[in-house]
Amino acid sequence: MNPKLDRLQPYPFQKLASLFEGINAASQSRIAFSIGEPKHPTPNFIREAVLEHLHTLGNYPSTKGDDRLRESIAEWLTRRFAIPSVAIDPERQILPVNGTREALFAFAQTLVDPNPNAYVFMPNPFYQIYEGAALLSGAEPYYLSCEAHHHFLPELDKIPTADWERCQLFYLCSPGNPTGAVMSEDYLKNLIELSDRYNFVIASDECYSEIYPDENTPPQGLLGAAIRLGNTNFERCVVFHSLSKRSNAPGLRSGFVAGDANILARFLQYRTYQGGTMPPPTQAASTLAWQDEDHVKQNRQWYREKFAAVLKILSPVMDVLQPGGGFYLWPKTPISDTEFAKLLYEKENVIVLPGSYLSRSQGFVDPGKDRIRIALVAPVDECIEGALRIKNFIQNL
Repeated sequence: MNPKLDRLQPYPFQKLASLFEGINAASQSRIAFSIGEPKHPTPNFIREAVLEHLHTLGNYPSTKGDDRLRESIAEWLTRRFAIPSVAIDPERQILPVNGTREALFAFAQTLVDPNPNAYVFMPNPFYQIYEGAALLSGAEPYYLSCEAHHHFLPELDKIPTADWERCQLFYLCSPGNPTGAVMSEDYLKNLIELSDRYNFVIASDECYSEIYPDENTPPQGLLGAAIRLGNTNFERCVVFHSLSKRSNAPGLRSGFVAGDANILARFLQYRTYQGGTMPPPTQAASTLAWQDEDHVKQNRQWYREKFAAVLKILSPVMDVLQPGGGFYLWPKTPISDTEFAKLLYEKENVIVLPGSYLSRSQGFVDPGKDRIRIALVAPVDECIEGALRIKNFIQNL
C-alpha cells in the first residue's frame, strides 16, 4: 500500500460520527447544518437538458470536453470577471472537469515535483482536499493561519523568504470555506507578484464566488486580477469553478479549470490517464447553466433571506458575523467547539461541524478551535428553527 495514505486524517464527517457515537439525540426533528450540500432546487432547464441528451450516451466524450461547453465557460468568465474576450482561449485555457473536488486533488499530483523541500501552501482552516492532495503528491502541507484579526485571510507578509522559496503550489479559497472571507483584488495582485518572484503556481478555488450578499459587489477572481496586473497569459494562475453551489447541482459533478495554457496542457495530459471524462448529457446541461444568470440571482436572494433571519436570532447570543461570501457562518462558541457540537446534538438535535475538524494546530494556535461551521443550506424555515434551537441551547448553558 502507498505509505503516504497513513498520513491522511479522517474526514471531518468521520470525526463527527465518532463524536456522536453513543449519544441519544433529542426527540425533535433533526436539523443538519454540518454538510455544505446545497438544498435549493436544481433549475428545471438543467434537468431537462440532461434528459434531452440521453441519446448521446452512445458516444465516448473527449477529455477536453465539447467546444460549445468550453466557449460558454469562456464567455461566462469574461462577463463575470471583466476580462477581455480575446484574453481567454477556449481551446487552450479551459478544461471541463467532473466536479472541482477531484480536480483540486489531481492538480497537485500533476504539478508537484516531490522532494523533501516541497511545500504546498494552504489556508488554515481549509477544505481537507488541499491537505490530502499535498500529502499524496509527496509535498508537505504548509498551513497559513486565518484568524479574525486579519479578516480570516493568510498574512502573506509574515511568511519567511526561505519558506516562499520552497513553495510549489498555493491553494486559495475565496470566498473561504469555512470562514466566508473574500480576497480583494489588491490582495490577489500581491499574491500574483509573489508567485512571479518565487515561481510557484496559484490554484484558486472559487467555487463559492457566486454566493455573496451585495448584488453590486461580487467577489473578485484571480484571472481578473492577473489581467489588470498585466499578466495577460495568466502565468502560474489557475482557477477552479463549479456548478454545485452556483446552480444547486452538486449531483451533476460539473466544473472547470481555467488559466495558464502551459499548465493546463500538462493537466490535460494527466487527466487523459487519471481523470474521468464528462458525460455528454452533463456537458449539454452545463453549457446552458453557464449561459444563464437568472437562476443564480434567485439563488443569492434565497441565501440573503436566510442569513438575515438567522443572524437576527444568533447575533444577540453569539459572536457571529455576516460573511463576505459563501453560505457558511463561522461563529465563536462559549465552550469548546467539540463539546458545543456534542451537547447541541444531544439537547436540540441540531448538527454543526466543530471548527477544529477543519483546521490544524500550529504550536499554541488552532484557528478553528472554539468555532463551529454552520451551513445555511436548508430551506429558510428550517434554518430559522435551527437558529432558535441554538439560541435556546446557549441560553440554557
